[in-house]
Amino acid sequence: MSTSRIVITGAPGTGKTSVIEGLESKGFYCFHEIIRDMTAEARKEDNGLEQVSNPLVFVKDPYAFNHSLLHGRLEHFEKSQEFKRDICFFDRGIPDVLAYMDFFDQEYAQDFVSISQENRYDAIFILPPWKEIYTSDNERLETFIESEKIHDHLFETYQRFGYEPITVPKTTVKQRVSFVLEQLNL
Repeated sequence: MSTSRIVITGAPGTGKTSVIEGLESKGFYCFHEIIRDMTAEARKEDNGLEQVSNPLVFVKDPYAFNHSLLHGRLEHFEKSQEFKRDICFFDRGIPDVLAYMDFFDQEYAQDFVSISQENRYDAIFILPPWKEIYTSDNERLETFIESEKIHDHLFETYQRFGYEPITVPKTTVKQRVSFVLEQLNL
């Protein structure tokens, strides 16, 4: 059995976690976002710089942070290959790392691109910025305007890798989950 791998992505504060939780409540296996834990850990090791939108300003080695993030998402992808399930959902995909690095104007090596090219998902759902539900917190440091710009980078990055992201409408969580499942004929 081949497992379909489906990414739920979007800029910060767009409702991804709620959609992932909604899919889980319906019995689907979901890989959770790993950056929130990584950002919280980096804050514990804070180097004293003022907290701004880019979490990389308070990590000792931003490139290593992104490399760990890339490989954490790759590990999720590889684990999904071992499952005997029809479908797995991912809270963000491997190309998200590159989109954020582009947004923050950071360089990356060819392996970042190769890993994104070689590990393909079956569908990408992107949640658009939505000011009415946007909130910031200790791990979500971006402003809403930055969130809008990140959305553009995410969309462009997935397109660059040959995907056609499907935009999830701004509606209730239940309706968003239903939309995703309907698009997948589930």
